[in-house]
Amino acid sequence: MPTQQVGRFRLLEPLGQGAQAVVWCAFDPNLQREVALKLFRSDLPASEVDAWLREARLMARLNHPGIVAVHDVGRDGAQPFVVLERVKGRSLTEHLRDHGALAPREAVALMLPVLEALAFAHRHGIVHRDLKLSNVLLGEDGRPRVMDFGIAGRMAQDHDGSIVGTPSTISPEAAQGLAPTPAMDVYSAGMVLGHLLCGQPLRQERDPWRAIQSAIHDDIQWPSAAHSAAGQAVDDGLRSLVLRAVARDPSVRFADAAALASALTRWMEPDPAPVQDAQHSTLHFLLRRMRLHGDFPALSDSVMRIQRIVGSDAGSLGALSDEIMKDVALTHKLLRLVNTVQFRRSNAAEVTSVARAAALVGFAAIRNMALSVMLLEHMQDKAQAERMRSLFLRALLTAALCDELTPIGPEREESFLAGLLSHLGRLLVQYYLPEEARQIDARVQASGQPASAASDHAARSVLGLSLHELAHGVAEAWQLPPSLLEAMSLPQGDVPKRALQTTPERLRWRTRLAHDMVDTLLSQEPEAAASEIARLAHTYARALGLSADQIQAAVQVARAQLVSLAASLHLPLGQGPLDRRLSGLASPKRPAPHDPELAQQQLEHSIEQVTDALAADSFRLNDVLLMVLQGLQQALDARTVVLALRDPATGSLLGRLAVGEDVDTLRAQCRVELRSGLAADLLAAVCIKGKDTLISDAQASTLAPRLPAWLREHTPRSFLLLPLMRQGVPFALIYVAYDGEEALTLSDRELGLVRTLRNQALMAFKTAA
Repeated sequence: MPTQQVGRFRLLEPLGQGAQAVVWCAFDPNLQREVALKLFRSDLPASEVDAWLREARLMARLNHPGIVAVHDVGRDGAQPFVVLERVKGRSLTEHLRDHGALAPREAVALMLPVLEALAFAHRHGIVHRDLKLSNVLLGEDGRPRVMDFGIAGRMAQDHDGSIVGTPSTISPEAAQGLAPTPAMDVYSAGMVLGHLLCGQPLRQERDPWRAIQSAIHDDIQWPSAAHSAAGQAVDDGLRSLVLRAVARDPSVRFADAAALASALTRWMEPDPAPVQDAQHSTLHFLLRRMRLHGDFPALSDSVMRIQRIVGSDAGSLGALSDEIMKDVALTHKLLRLVNTVQFRRSNAAEVTSVARAAALVGFAAIRNMALSVMLLEHMQDKAQAERMRSLFLRALLTAALCDELTPIGPEREESFLAGLLSHLGRLLVQYYLPEEARQIDARVQASGQPASAASDHAARSVLGLSLHELAHGVAEAWQLPPSLLEAMSLPQGDVPKRALQTTPERLRWRTRLAHDMVDTLLSQEPEAAASEIARLAHTYARALGLSADQIQAAVQVARAQLVSLAASLHLPLGQGPLDRRLSGLASPKRPAPHDPELAQQQLEHSIEQVTDALAADSFRLNDVLLMVLQGLQQALDARTVVLALRDPATGSLLGRLAVGEDVDTLRAQCRVELRSGLAADLLAAVCIKGKDTLISDAQASTLAPRLPAWLREHTPRSFLLLPLMRQGVPFALIYVAYDGEEALTLSDRELGLVRTLRNQALMAFKTAA
């Protein structure tokens, strides 16, 4: 037993032991968290230990929720160690020992996240080479995580012919000492899945040498009497997938882990009919991608549980609220939305419980709110990019306008959600198929028509089906109510000159009007937009049974509600042109003079927030970087803050993240050339020297020749440059643009706090690397 301290880590209890190392639960006093500390045997050859440490550094680059993270490597005297993420739970070996063979769907559901993690490693050129039950940890959250990439290999590296792997799961190629390929992991994954299904290894040989020879020469046979949990037989389809994965010939297997995951997903959710055309192919490809991302199953399960309670004759408000409160995030978002103007209406008192919310608005409304909140949350997770945020705000305004155009009564319950779902196709394509989304945008712009009129045609030419058809297919897979499916179909042709009689008909034409109104606000200057909105109001008035004045008033109310809704969902509107056109907010006034005392307080607050985020058990790098940028923007009253990162292909620093005004433009244009042989402009010179630089008078005529062209087009009053260096080489730059009435000056205290915030961004990169 080692001493109770290794380096800065205090050992707490052993977690496991292997042939070459023992793993301890340890406490890291610096970050105040538990970690898993892997201590190698002292008698291992130095070359072997060095190889382990090299691979650990390699694996530290793999940042994926399905892979146990490598935080650090080091030595304490003669004791080498690796610092790993501490995952509380147990291995699949222990899980199988306690539960026996698993039911087929349970076994496949456990394997899909494992395959997703392997696929992620394969995309980065890494093969695990030793996947087995004991190397998969089942966390307390029920999610499996792959660990122990200690003998992982790089696909492109020279191989010395050594045999690596565990005899019971080793592939024929690995048993022959061949170079690592993804097919090796496919084979081992098939062996693990077969073990879970049968409750026994597919290769029974206990002698290691004989097991390796069997891997090379013998085909895997399915155990004749094997049944999974509760006597459930493994069906022919699933059994054939497993046997294909463990085929001796690598060319017969699935090409990689992602291909095996797709096949297992199709087994879990079989297609209702053969895929025969481009429409079905695109839709099913999207549904499979959504499932593999992990968001869709959770969303679907929540929708179905709430739908069952609402649709049941025996359902109760208590049962419904209990189901909702199982999801803390859903509970909070429901309460936030219930307390906005959109949902509170005449209820003056704040709603503080889900049960009271359900009692106030009724079963149908709480169902629709639950569906919309889950959809909002589903999309909000992807709103890191400005493009997603702007699309989402457009959908919110459409939803609010649909609601305002609907008289108070039963029809109003579904109007908001119908407006939101009418943008579902565009939102899904933007996130899951971003390259195709760019092609659709390009075709819409080239057409010169409004987006609502041209996007379906453009999508059909790119995807093989329209955005509406895509959204309708996904909504059907989610089993949304038929009334909502019908409401998502925008009507075509001229607006009826008669008063619409049926509820579905009115709902669809209201949604189309909302689309036309939002397109108008986005595509035209305010004066022209007001004239077009008045024309649309007169065109739709008779059909919807409203006066033109009522329709125009609804637009103004909906724009005001957008501000409230966006804030309640933590998507506050900024001062960019798109946000101002959607919300109707006035252009911003010139910022007040810089207040050093207030700036210091805001910087200190931001530093505390980022410190808390970095000390958490896990964090998203983009989230921390956005916190840093937002902290600088707020404290310095900056117009825009941009983070530029080194592009491996060109060596230039390119804009990647931005907050403030005109972020799309600046992020796309921001470029700092660092290549030798090019005349260094001011930004390049600052980066190469690694010197923090504040240019108080950025508009001085003598400075213009030293600025890059993109900055000369958007020259602010002052700007601040904060390079991020790694081993003396710049890999990132934070650019802060300031447009106050007077030039920006910073006290020594302010500059010190700004540098601390910049250094926290640097720490975030190092920790996430």
